[in-house]
Amino acid sequence: MTFIDALKSENIDQIRTFPKADLHNHFVLGGNREFILEKTGYEITSIAGTLKSMSEMDAWSSKYIGNRFNSAEGRKLLIDATFAQAKYDGVTVLEIGEDVWGLGEFFNNDIEELISTFKEANARIAPDIELRLQIGLSRHCPIDYLMDCLLHFWGHKEFYSIDLYGDELAQPIENFIPIYEKAAENGLVLKAHVGEWGTAQDIVTAVKVLHLDEVQHGIAAVADEDVIDYLIENKVRLNITPSSNVLLGRVPDMAHHPIALLYRKGVDVTINSDDVLIFDSDVSKEYLRLYQAGCLTAEELDEIRLNGLTLVQTK
Repeated sequence: MTFIDALKSENIDQIRTFPKADLHNHFVLGGNREFILEKTGYEITSIAGTLKSMSEMDAWSSKYIGNRFNSAEGRKLLIDATFAQAKYDGVTVLEIGEDVWGLGEFFNNDIEELISTFKEANARIAPDIELRLQIGLSRHCPIDYLMDCLLHFWGHKEFYSIDLYGDELAQPIENFIPIYEKAAENGLVLKAHVGEWGTAQDIVTAVKVLHLDEVQHGIAAVADEDVIDYLIENKVRLNITPSSNVLLGRVPDMAHHPIALLYRKGVDVTINSDDVLIFDSDVSKEYLRLYQAGCLTAEELDEIRLNGLTLVQTK
């Protein structure tokens, strides 16, 4: 059976057997809920229905996550859970990492401990998965604070990429130029969350000023043909998370998700999970949901799957 056959037969178990990438995964919320239940006794229920406000998402987070995992052992359990989920789902390329503030909070300000924790979990739970270790930044943090945190990370070749996330309006994207210049010097793939809540033009601005290789979300690009052309011409990849976009009210439904138009125009797109525990959005389900909704054909989805397994061309 091929991946196309598995989709057409709507066989989720078969879909899971085929290699897939997950390039947009926040590991704290990316774990396997059965694994967490077994290890902790906590049952984490995903959100049902479209959220009416971000306060609803905050309420969910407070109920199920809160401070429950705010310890070194808790953090390591979430890392384990994410590898367990990826293995279960047939993910063979997994891009995850720690927020820079987490180094002091959970890893004793020891970068070697942080790196070894991820690598050890990878080897112990899912040795066949290619780990692409990421450095995470929050837009809410002052630049000087982030620069100080990053002093521990620079020069460590184990890191593959850097990603900026959080409220797109927290502070001007230009503030992060010094960080991204240093990240480029370190040979990192440059990524940022843009165009989930912001505009199409915000995407172009971020790509230009930070020299991004990839954009997390980027779905707002669909509103502007010039932006679509810009992404194609500059070979900027969009790592899209369909269920997250629908449940956060960024698109009306899966059938009308902009990934179809972006893909058919020639934009480099991938399909990813975002926050599995919140959105019940493992990668195999994302492919199946897009197929069942008639958003993309099985053949198109297979091409996107294979594309996600290839390395992006860095600038």
